[in-house]
Amino acid sequence: MSQNSISSSLLNVVLVFAESAITFVLRFDPNLRKAVYPLAQKNAVVCIRSYLPHTQFYATFTNRGILLDSQLSQETTEPDVVVNAYSHQLINSLISNDVTQINKITMRGDTETVSEVRNFFTQLGVASLFQGIIKTVKGKNKDNQGTSNNDAKPDYKVRIEEQQQQLNALSMRNRELEISLKEAHSKQKTTLIALIVASLIAIAAVIGWIS
Repeated sequence: MSQNSISSSLLNVVLVFAESAITFVLRFDPNLRKAVYPLAQKNAVVCIRSYLPHTQFYATFTNRGILLDSQLSQETTEPDVVVNAYSHQLINSLISNDVTQINKITMRGDTETVSEVRNFFTQLGVASLFQGIIKTVKGKNKDNQGTSNNDAKPDYKVRIEEQQQQLNALSMRNRELEISLKEAHSKQKTTLIALIVASLIAIAAVIGWIS
């Protein structure tokens, strides 16, 4: 196997990983999706040439995502934008999201499309990835907290209603006991009076009998 074929195979492997990484970033970073959208509408093809070491590959922007390939597709005669930069320039720009570094990269093509590619490079970076993930996680936490709070409110209302029902039941029971107690006192008083009257009658009867 020749050295060129080895380099080509290695490049293809790297492009597969890079394509997967970009797809992953697109899921978390809405700003990157916005930057990709105008390029995807045009089905723009960008040729990236780097030096030291020398590599060349193509990025095709589609509605399905960004496709990376070491060869230009047969359907495309020439790329819309050609990017020329040293490898360390590309790496630094992708790590730092530094607009100044990105503007130093040479790009040839339609002015509007070049501007869109520069904007894409600005959004495509490690810093943007972490920011996108953090925002996504925070958003989910807020949603979870909101859901928890919304779930807690019905539980709280149910408990209040249950306690209110218990209080009402205790109040009714208390009233029933008060009525029962009053009835018992009334019966006891009536019985006592009847007993006194009966005793007086009995005493009067005894006195009359003795007399």
